Amino acid sequence: MLKPAAWAKVPGTTPTEKLGRLGLIPGTTVDIRKCASITDNYGISIWLFFEEDLARGQPLESVLTEFAGVPEYERPVILVDSFLRFTRENDPSFEQTMEECPLMVEVVTTGERRGDGSGSPEPYVTCLMPFLDELDLEAESPNPGLVEIPKKP
Repeated sequence: MLKPAAWAKVPGTTPTEKLGRLGLIPGTTVDIRKCASITDNYGISIWLFFEEDLARGQPLESVLTEFAGVPEYERPVILVDSFLRFTRENDPSFEQTMEECPLMVEVVTTGERRGDGSGSPEPYVTCLMPFLDELDLEAESPNPGLVEIPKKP
């Protein structure tokens, strides 16, 4: 759920500008841990897709409606914080792996949607998980060059 006080302090007048200041720009890649930090600090919903055709070809609301009756961990889309919580609980070496080889996800879309239980629109981001065959474990750690995230007020 959006944290209005923290969100208000992010420079910009539109959600696109504010998300861009946080480094969430469609077409760029970002460390999944940075996505988790943004969620923690600002309460922004960041959705992680496992299927490219859904991420690029259907609106978020349509996908969420289509898979509403499917258990959370069986859907082709999940909130980033839920994905990380599940992964950390099931793989004790995950944190060390992330230090050695950061998991970079592609920002696909940014936008606004009706918040849960609220009539006002809230910002959201969709990201695409890389396919295993696209991961280069021998490559140098990526430097996404993103703007530093302002701390919570």
